[in-house]
Amino acid sequence: MSGPSHVKETALDADPRAARAALIGYLADGVRPRGDWKIGTEHEKFGFLADTLRPPTFDGERGIEAILEDLVRFGWTPVREALPGAEPRTIALTRDDASVSLEPAGQLELSGAPLATLHDTCREASTHLKELRSVAEPRGMGFLGMGFQPKWRRDEMPWMPKGRYGIMRRYMPTVGSLGLDMMTRTCTVQVNLDVGSEADMVKKFRVSLALQSIATALFADSPFTEGRPNGFRSYRSHIWTDTDADRTGLLDFVFEDGFGYERYVDYLLDVPMYFVYRHGRYIDAAGQSFRDFLDGRLPALPGARPTMKDWADHMTTAFPEVRLKRYLEMRGADSGPWNRICALSAFWVGLLYDDAALDAAWDLVRDFTLAERHALRDGVPRHGFALPFRDGSVLDLARRALEISAHGLARRNVRNSDGRDETGFLDPLMEFVDAGQTPADRKLELFHGRWNGAVNPVFAEFAY
Repeated sequence: MSGPSHVKETALDADPRAARAALIGYLADGVRPRGDWKIGTEHEKFGFLADTLRPPTFDGERGIEAILEDLVRFGWTPVREALPGAEPRTIALTRDDASVSLEPAGQLELSGAPLATLHDTCREASTHLKELRSVAEPRGMGFLGMGFQPKWRRDEMPWMPKGRYGIMRRYMPTVGSLGLDMMTRTCTVQVNLDVGSEADMVKKFRVSLALQSIATALFADSPFTEGRPNGFRSYRSHIWTDTDADRTGLLDFVFEDGFGYERYVDYLLDVPMYFVYRHGRYIDAAGQSFRDFLDGRLPALPGARPTMKDWADHMTTAFPEVRLKRYLEMRGADSGPWNRICALSAFWVGLLYDDAALDAAWDLVRDFTLAERHALRDGVPRHGFALPFRDGSVLDLARRALEISAHGLARRNVRNSDGRDETGFLDPLMEFVDAGQTPADRKLELFHGRWNGAVNPVFAEFAY
């Protein structure tokens, strides 16, 4: 999840029609020429205390704030926030164009800088994890990449002192039964990718929405809840189906004729608000309308009108399977180990940053019906590769999508100093497809075999 945006406080026009046009223009201004396309990789992970396996709290010598402050030695700049009546606390870090931030229960997120190649973004992730390990191990702490907390109950998870999360914590139970689990017990890996025109955005949006369930299967790694198998390959993905229907899902309108920036802005205007950020404070506007805000009729701030920064903040409160900001954000994957962080970016770069691959991917999905897209979305979290699709299965779709991606990466022909191109980053996914097993299937085998029905070994064997 994002913190407050860094967009300038540009006032929007008092005329709602002019303001709406400015919002559309803000999205459209994200278009970049192909030579400027970048890769922005984000990943979250669970902290744990090595002796008890419990999640760390914010405070204390073995707390998340201590980890953040230790990381400052590597050139990170602390970001502080104060709840009403409290002193400012370190809740994030920035360095160059990257940041380290906190999810609601202390899951640590690296939001990587926009980088030119997969070699660069994978090196960035590796550097971050080495820095993190160097400060965590002396404190008896570790970090684990999975899609869902495998051991602890929701009421055993800590809460971080961030104003935004306090608002969401109050609001989530009013719109779904699993929103608090999403906040406290899930981790994901995401990649942000650029677009070259409105038409390019539309095509990439449609391809990535149609194939997002395939990414969910390839990265499915959340088969445990409170120490036992939960019946899912990606329980994290399932959780989004009962979090908040107003701001989640497959966005069927993206496939309708005439879709573009204007239609997406209208969607966002109808996503209920969470907050307004003013003078370092989050003002609770949960459930209120951004359209009313444009008219100066927001109950939380009577008479006030939004700025472009308010709009940028509001955009971060929609959580569809693929999110449009001024770039496209792929949101369907469970978190995992280091090599799968790199693999997610490689999968989508190969599909979307090469014209021939994008055409082939569109040919693969263009005749998927609405019902089929939803059947994939609803069935993959439980069944993974085994879910039937037409005359085959999701495994067949995953194999074909990987082939297209690999060809796209090969045509990019971006090589590192050792002469290796970017296709090798897909190797972990190729292994899962060749074996016909998701990462969750592998962990379930261990649970029923060598782990003797326990999940505790996952913290030792799969920690970063």
